[in-house]
Parts: sequence; structure tokens; C-alpha cells
Amino acid sequence: MKKYLIKQFTMTPQKAPIRIVIADDHAVFRAGLRAYLSKFPDCKVVGESNNGEDLVEMVRSLAPDVVVTDIDMPRKTGIEAAADICKYNPSSRILILSVHASQQHIINMVDAGALGYILKSSDAEEIVEAIRTLHQHKPYFCKVATEKLTEIISKQLRVGSKEPIHLSGREKEIIRLICEEYTSKAIAYTLNLSKRTVEGHRTRIMDKIGAKSVAGIITFAIENGIYTSELAH
Repeated sequence: MKKYLIKQFTMTPQKAPIRIVIADDHAVFRAGLRAYLSKFPDCKVVGESNNGEDLVEMVRSLAPDVVVTDIDMPRKTGIEAAADICKYNPSSRILILSVHASQQHIINMVDAGALGYILKSSDAEEIVEAIRTLHQHKPYFCKVATEKLTEIISKQLRVGSKEPIHLSGREKEIIRLICEEYTSKAIAYTLNLSKRTVEGHRTRIMDKIGAKSVAGIITFAIENGIYTSELAH
């Protein structure tokens, strides 16, 4: 009797598609984006919203994997909606798709909890790439947004790397008198110093704070609380 070997085939389970909610107050844009995403088997649009308030409720109800939202929307902005979504549905990753490319918009959305930021002028393929990246719990920022974030971080590092400026009590006195428009001669008389000594202090002060004029000294004094208009009287 012949024995037949029966091959067992193990079916590889298909991965569930990425569940997406789209939010934009322009119906034509939403329709175009939905139609484009429908071309990809791993992407499935499960909901749409034309305002931020309904978006938050929709996300709470549907719990999508990725939320693609604009910033400028009625009833609640994309920034406000993003903050609420991160609070109530932290597992839903937020991708900003906006016309805005300013540092402040990007900072606001990152602070609100968005994990990705791309411009509406980006290639359509980049939207899908961003959605897939966010679904893997990784951030995605388009080239322009990345450049803006790099500038922000660079500025923060430069500010943070500056050594603190130490001014003596005498130097602060002279700064305050300079802010009161005292001349070197008047300062010398007021503090019982020689004019030459005052001018030496003035030069060292300007070197320390990086000021090139009296205006620079005044600006530094105000920004660092050394002088305010209330001190004039």
C-alpha cells in the first residue's frame, strides 16, 4: 500500500491595514487623499472630518492607527485637536499635513504631540511613506520641517553653550547709570571715581556682554533685569 505524503501548507496571516482618519475642511482635498490612499492595500481610510471638534470625537470612537490632519480647521484647530487626541487616544499617531512651514507652527504641533509633519506641496508618495513610518511608532518630518527643527535645536544649543556673564556690583551700578543717560564724567562724579576708571569699566562691560554701543548695553540690562524704568525714580 502506497503511502502518500500530505503536504501541509501554513497560511501566512495577512497584516491588518493601517486604519486612517483624515481631517481637512476642504472636501475636495479629503476626497483626493482618500482616493489616492485606496490604491494601497495596507492603507484604509475609516473616517473623515471637516473640523477639529468632530475629529477628536471620531478618533475616540474609532481609535485609528494614524490621524492625518490639517492645522487650519473650524471649531477646533489641528493643534488643539492633536493635544486632545494625545490625551485621550495616545495610541493614535498624528501626522500633520499642512501648507504652513513656519518654525512656530512646527513647534506648536510637536508640543501638541504630533509625530509627523509634512507639507501639502510634498509628493503624494511621501504621504504614504509618512503614514507607514508613523504606524511603526517612528517620527517622520519632511525635508523643510526637518530643516526648521534643526535650526531650532541649533539655536537652543548655541544659547545653552554660552557661559554665564558675571558682572560685579560696581559694573551693574555703572550699567544702570548708563541706562539713565549719565555721561562718563557724571558717573565718575556720582560714584566718586575718576573718569578714566569709569571708561575702563565701560569698555570691560561692553566686552563682557558683547555690546557695541550704549543701545546694546541698555538692551542687555533690560533683558537681564539689571535695569527697568521703575528704577529711574
